Amino acid sequence: MKLYHGTNRDFDKIDLLKSKPNKDFGRGFYLSAAYEQALNMAQVKVEQLEAGCPIVQSYLVDDDSLTDLCVLRFDGYSEEWAKFILLNRNNPTDNPAHEYDVVIGPIANDRVGVQLWRYENHSIDLSTLVHNLQYMKGVTFQYFFGTERAIKLLKRI
Repeated sequence: MKLYHGTNRDFDKIDLLKSKPNKDFGRGFYLSAAYEQALNMAQVKVEQLEAGCPIVQSYLVDDDSLTDLCVLRFDGYSEEWAKFILLNRNNPTDNPAHEYDVVIGPIANDRVGVQLWRYENHSIDLSTLVHNLQYMKGVTFQYFFGTERAIKLLKRI
């Protein structure tokens, strides 16, 4: 499988300590199967940091090699997905909130973030949150590699 990572600076070695905590699936290395999505993320990073230029790195990972890892997959928005996102985004410690090597599932983009905020502020309940998310257009998936075991499977091309 070919995956892409959008960044504002090129690098050779993936350093998990440089990734930010409290992301959708926790501190880790995030990729996409869609080049355009990775490019968009690179452009956003350049704008946020006001530094560098958009760069898309390409990686190969053998699907069969993932069977040796602890993998969690969300096929779409669900209550379990929403709880998992909130668990990671609200993790008050530097320690991971879960023990998965790889997590695959929908991105909680800005539109999704608004719905999560409404849920956290008790404006909507969990079933309404999931209902609202299921009718959003443009669901995009992300691939999280959160351990050194997982990172070793990524081959830069």
